[in-house]
Amino acid sequence: MRSIEPIAKLDLAFSLFCLQHRFRLPLSRLSKAVSHTGDGHLYIVLGLLAWWLGGEQGQLFLLAGLLAFAMELPIYWLAKNLFKRRRPQELSELVTSFITPSDRYSLPSGHTAAAFLMASLISYCFPPLGLFALVWAGCIGASRILLGVHFLTDVVLGSILGLACAQFAIALLV
Repeated sequence: MRSIEPIAKLDLAFSLFCLQHRFRLPLSRLSKAVSHTGDGHLYIVLGLLAWWLGGEQGQLFLLAGLLAFAMELPIYWLAKNLFKRRRPQELSELVTSFITPSDRYSLPSGHTAAAFLMASLISYCFPPLGLFALVWAGCIGASRILLGVHFLTDVVLGSILGLACAQFAIALLV
């Protein structure tokens, strides 16, 4: 465990840096709005719209999304319960959490995983929207740190999980 201690210290220092500045309250309001776009409701709407309006690419988007989430969610749940990493506000009284997380543990960030999964599918199926989708996914990841519910490594590993599941689903279907 000592080999990851420097990473844990860096994570906590980065969280404190992100959460101890004079703009934290207005930034938390913006972060809540951005984070809310990653709660899952939008993914259902996007999948159905793509299926209805997107022709063959829309069908691929919906099928790949269903397959990717069927892989991502069990891995996410397993990782959370295997690592049992405490959230930033549990490790330091100096970290303020601006929302109540939906589950107990922080690694990996599920919001970030889902956002990068969707961004990867959008980039593949609808390339003109790819850059926007990836920036949006990055903003969701950043919002989770700015809300005090995730560490940087939670977000990085969540993004890797989402990208990997999406790419694997695409590879299986194409």
